[in-house]
Amino acid sequence: MTPTRRLGSIEITPIGLGCMQFAGQGIIASRFYPPLAADTVNAIVRAALDGGITWFDTAEMYGQGNSERMLSSALRAAGVSPGEVTVATKWPPLMRKASNIVRTIDTRLDALQGFPIDLYQIHMAQGSVSPLDRQVEAMASLQLDGKVNSVGVSNFSARQMERADQILRARGLRLVSNQVQISLLHRTIEDNGVLDAARRLGVTLIAYSPLKTGLLTGAFHASPERVRSTPPIRRIASGLTHRNLTRIAPLIDELTAIAHAHGATPAQIALSWLITYYGDTVVAIPGASKPSQAEESSAAMELTLTRREIDRLDEVSRAVSTSSRAKAAA
Repeated sequence: MTPTRRLGSIEITPIGLGCMQFAGQGIIASRFYPPLAADTVNAIVRAALDGGITWFDTAEMYGQGNSERMLSSALRAAGVSPGEVTVATKWPPLMRKASNIVRTIDTRLDALQGFPIDLYQIHMAQGSVSPLDRQVEAMASLQLDGKVNSVGVSNFSARQMERADQILRARGLRLVSNQVQISLLHRTIEDNGVLDAARRLGVTLIAYSPLKTGLLTGAFHASPERVRSTPPIRRIASGLTHRNLTRIAPLIDELTAIAHAHGATPAQIALSWLITYYGDTVVAIPGASKPSQAEESSAAMELTLTRREIDRLDEVSRAVSTSSRAKAAA
């Protein structure tokens, strides 16, 4: 049985399913991923559930609520009732006031079609016309009113996390999570104070882009021509260039060798390392554009890497990851 992690008072699996791929529309999300048919989304969610995944992360920004609707429809199609899984979503602050958080919550709940918001997150620390303090206060009001079950943030610095937790504690609440980019190729949490602050505060770090938008799957190394067919915004976000493919090749080689020893895939080894190396503090939300990817990600929870394998990946990763401390130690 897969060990669970804590998300505030909720138990979740170490790996959840990121649902940005379900957006289908919208200026940002649609440039990352092509639209998925409803039956494909249903199959992805079913595969995740069958693999033991118990929680799903979406956002208003993912297709102006389309991801939320597609997710909740897929959960119902799989026979899941509200309250049987954990659902997280996010409020985008872009050019909005903090009062918009309370004003739009019923729209979010409508999009989720009866599924409660177990975790409501401020999607980013910048972009609002209101100070962060007011945004966190508005989130606290929603939790105290029973509209959401817990409050989290996304892309917050260590200082911003601490301030958010301080505001929530004054209302008898606590900050539950901070969603940030973490992977074998992106380890800035180790030197920007976020990891230390999360451990000190008891905050769970939710790792988005845990496979660095596909770079850690090894697929681009096996078929470099795939770079040209990848949407430009994804290439930019992941640093998907032939130069970077060459630079990180030693890490992909190590992932591939360890994967072979376990009868697994490089992606599964990368995910297993991520949810093991940082202990209970870090959970991951890989996305999926097809059911096999959800199956692959969920199966990573069953892998047990040896101490030597964990340390070896740590060592090779430090030479190529985004982390000044890691590079200094290499």
